[in-house]
Amino acid sequence: MPPHRPPENADYTVPDILAWLEANGSAHNIAGMARFGIHTGNAYGVGNTVLRPFARTLGRDHERALELWRTGNREARLLALFTEEPGRVSPTQARDMAHDFNSWEIVDHAADLFVDAGHLDELAPDFASDEREFVRRTAFAMLAWAAVHLKNRDDADFIAFLPLIERHATDPRNFVKKAVNWALRQIGKRNLTCHAPALRLAEKLTASDDKAARWVGRNAVRELTDNKVLKRLASRRP
Repeated sequence: MPPHRPPENADYTVPDILAWLEANGSAHNIAGMARFGIHTGNAYGVGNTVLRPFARTLGRDHERALELWRTGNREARLLALFTEEPGRVSPTQARDMAHDFNSWEIVDHAADLFVDAGHLDELAPDFASDEREFVRRTAFAMLAWAAVHLKNRDDADFIAFLPLIERHATDPRNFVKKAVNWALRQIGKRNLTCHAPALRLAEKLTASDDKAARWVGRNAVRELTDNKVLKRLASRRP
């Protein structure tokens, strides 16, 4: 069944939104999400391909996003992230939200928002030092997003984050090591200036005595030495 379409320019309250989510929910989707490691303890089972267009209909609203987040519902929290006003998200709000992180899916979208809000430099080291798995993942998801989307940032800023990646490459937890690897690969693929130091770190990690670090390094080396990646980087040479 296709999703119920909201009226154009609908002025939805949070109860309206929750009712819409319930109407568009699917137990089948919930089961599928769980297989991908998405936390579904409080979920309606509405996929992102439906949530994204709905979020565009809603538009951005800071106060409503805060209220949606407080519901604790998966879809409501994603809508909060999709419709938040980045310029009104403070580091304090981001830290408060991080206390609730329980899924890689929420983390990765929140990381995008925190970067867009301008908090990469303050929050990435802060979150990386946090022992909680999903909070630490946030730091490296932020770096991965920023390396791609902050095109006007100095390359030196990203190279300066490589020691942070090296420091936490030994974290064996699945959602952390994958994000550490992701950040390293994205920095390395940013351009030729970033590629060389990122590849050096990746090669260094492959020789580590630590199993997690070796995994991070090998995976990054494989991508950063791929011919298609190298050709794409060479085509961007100034």
